[in-house]
Amino acid sequence: MATFKTKANVADNGTLTVVGLPFKPGEQVEVTIKQLEEIQEEKERYPLRGKPYKYDRPFDGVALDDWGIQE
Repeated sequence: MATFKTKANVADNGTLTVVGLPFKPGEQVEVTIKQLEEIQEEKERYPLRGKPYKYDRPFDGVALDDWGIQE
C-alpha cells in the first residue's frame, strides 16, 4: 500500500483540495485528516525557556546524599 503525505490549508468555506496525487483515477484511497501541531510542539519542548531563574547559593557545596546519581 502506497502512502502519500502532504500539507494543505483549509479554505474559508471549510473545504480542502489536494492536487498532484500519485494515484490512478478511480482508485479507492483512505483519507485521514490530522491538524498540524508543529508550532505547539516547539513551545512544549522547552517549557522553562525565557522564564526567570535564581540560584540561592550557587557556590555552596553539595552533600553527597543530595546527589541523585547515587540512587
